[in-house]
Formats: sequence, structure tokens, C-alpha cells
Amino acid sequence: MYHLNVWLTVKEQQHIDAVRERLATACKMSRQEPGCERFEVYQSQADERRFLLVEWWVSKAAWETHRQNKAVTEIYVPQVLPYVDREPHPSTLVE
Repeated sequence: MYHLNVWLTVKEQQHIDAVRERLATACKMSRQEPGCERFEVYQSQADERRFLLVEWWVSKAAWETHRQNKAVTEIYVPQVLPYVDREPHPSTLVE
């Protein structure tokens, strides 16, 4: 299993709603991809500019394939990344 948590911080207040909508769309698309076990987007209640992406993929290869799909290439990269600072955290699930 490959786990990835990504913190995004919207740079300018006026882009929060657009980023939220685009992340919701990308999330729905990503959940339909082969190898996606979990894909969730959370918006912080403490700071509305902060979003957390929680991704679980069956393998790193499945995640790498995801990076070539429409959710990433048509929404996330061109329509979200220009408006946010990104902190990726590949993670190990502690059980």
C-alpha cells in the first residue's frame, strides 16, 4: 500500500472557493481510478486556506499511473497548483 498526505495552502483568499471546487472534482475522478483505495479532501476548520489530501493507493505504481490521468493533468496541475503551496508527505500507516 502507498499512502500520501498532501497539505495545500491557498495563497490568496479569493481563490479558496475555486480551489475547493476543483479539488472536489479531482477527488471524485481519482476515486474511480484503478488502484485507488481511498482519496479524500479535507478543508481545515481552523484555517479555511488549508486543505489536506489523503490518498491510499494499492502500490506506488498505481499512484504513478494516477499522476498521468485527467484528475491530475487536466485539473490538479493546471487549475489547482498555481494557487497553492504544496507540502507532500508520503507516509507509513501506524497500526
